[in-house]
Amino acid sequence: MLACLLRLAVILLGYATASLAASAFLHVILFAWAGFEPNDAPPLLAGPLVFSVPVVALFVAYFGFVPSVVIILIGEVLGRHDWLTYAIGGGAVAAIFLAFVSQAPDAGFTVLDPRMMATVVGTGLVAGIAYWLVAGRSAGAWRF
Repeated sequence: MLACLLRLAVILLGYATASLAASAFLHVILFAWAGFEPNDAPPLLAGPLVFSVPVVALFVAYFGFVPSVVIILIGEVLGRHDWLTYAIGGGAVAAIFLAFVSQAPDAGFTVLDPRMMATVVGTGLVAGIAYWLVAGRSAGAWRF
């Protein structure tokens, strides 16, 4: 029982890390689109990033929760330890998000731009790899 609870804590920590990594990656890409140079970014954006990255991570965690649970359960039950499984799973979660957003008429924004779609899927790939670094390498460790 204690092994299952410990594994659940590791999974939650991995999900939080994946959400933060996805948010940070999304910020880096969007700042590059805005025209910020790498040398200009640290002094100009250090303060707002401390607030913005965790707030966007909350939205990432909220919108990706249900599909991520499915991917995490599949990885745990099958005992998948490879990074590619979680990277593809993160990309699939991002693609599911894009599919739902494109079907919602009152979403308030559109993601039909191919660059934005690639950015969202890339964010999912980064999140999947971040999850693997924290929790995916020991998937299925709760089983004896």
